[in-house]
Amino acid sequence: MQALLSFDQAPPFAAPFRFFLTAPVFGVLAGVLLLASGPAALASRWTPAVLAATHLITVGFMLQAMLGALLQILPVVAGANMLRPLLVARLVHASLLCGACLLAGGLLVQHTVALLAAATLLAGGLLIFLTAATHALYAVPTTSPTIRGIKLALSGLGVTTILGLLLVYALTGECQNQLPFLSLTAVHLAWGLLGWGLVLLSAVAFVVVPMFQLTPPYHERFAQAFPPTVVGLLALWTLVELNDWANVSPLSAGLLLAAAGAFAGLTLRLQRLSKRPRLDATQHCWRVAMLSTLAACILWLLVNSSAQFGDENRWVLVSGVLVLGGGFMTAIVGMLYKIAPFLVWLHLQNHGAGRVLAPNMNKVIPLVHIERQTLVHFVSLLLLLAAAVWPPGFAYPAGLALVVANAWLLHNLVLAVRFYRRHRQAIDATRGTPAAQR
Repeated sequence: MQALLSFDQAPPFAAPFRFFLTAPVFGVLAGVLLLASGPAALASRWTPAVLAATHLITVGFMLQAMLGALLQILPVVAGANMLRPLLVARLVHASLLCGACLLAGGLLVQHTVALLAAATLLAGGLLIFLTAATHALYAVPTTSPTIRGIKLALSGLGVTTILGLLLVYALTGECQNQLPFLSLTAVHLAWGLLGWGLVLLSAVAFVVVPMFQLTPPYHERFAQAFPPTVVGLLALWTLVELNDWANVSPLSAGLLLAAAGAFAGLTLRLQRLSKRPRLDATQHCWRVAMLSTLAACILWLLVNSSAQFGDENRWVLVSGVLVLGGGFMTAIVGMLYKIAPFLVWLHLQNHGAGRVLAPNMNKVIPLVHIERQTLVHFVSLLLLLAAAVWPPGFAYPAGLALVVANAWLLHNLVLAVRFYRRHRQAIDATRGTPAAQR
């Protein structure tokens, strides 16, 4: 599968990196929230602390990192040049930053005004991004599975946003009895994780897994069919769920899980065929992410097909940790350790204009920092899984590990920014560029 890469169309360095630097801050906040709330937070998936922590991860960590990556991917991979990308990044980043904090705080203390303000800011920021991205993609032909996947993922993000607004309206307005709140919550979650998250992750994987991990390409037919299949199955399941067709719901949900499991299984198979003599941190992250996805799919099927699992609520929490912490967060951590050094190298190379060569990408973030941080991240994942099963024994260690892992990730990304600034100054000095002209 050949992707068209246009490195000369990359947006300004500050556009994606402001999102990358913010993402781990929300991971730290989720850990702090778990430390402050203690084992009581994990008594149910509906506790205010769990709802707040979930949105710190999904709207804070995941959305920030994914939108930052899209700012880079749209022009480079899809050839879709966004108008004034730095201005778009500033407006969207400010809206999402404030909106995510207000959303988590509003859910935690059940504050109506905070929730309404959060909904307004998040919807406004996402509307700006979706409008800019749609305009950039409008004239781009769907010539590859990655471009098709990105377009469908943006549609999934739009649906997720609308459903989120409806939920906030249900929580703060006078229509609690007019909307199927539990069904709407499940549909909102599914579109966010599958229609937006999984479809975008797969679209990016079709390019970056073969490129960065030196694997064979995804099978062409699978890559072409996977994103529209997920969106189609999700639309079918949404119809079933909102109409409360109980007899059909398990089948439609099972088909969605089978699709997610197929992507995870195929990615693991390709990784086994990698030409790398030694697995790097990114490959370890992707392997753990895909194994976590498979485990979550299998666990859901077992819990919903057997009454031998006892407290279903406990296993729902475990599944949530597997999907959010093990699946998406782990994959994003692995991606950041490829994207961040690559962007530093690319912008330094462009700034050197062929007269000053950029340093090797492997020097941007020291390998020892990457390996140790990913190890701490894996430990935090194990502790979160243990805390979901037995909160009294593991809630505090899990919260602490989550804080340390994300603070270390932030530290490593800051190292990349410092590396960029230091070498840019060196390039300017070599070329005789006055500081006032930079």
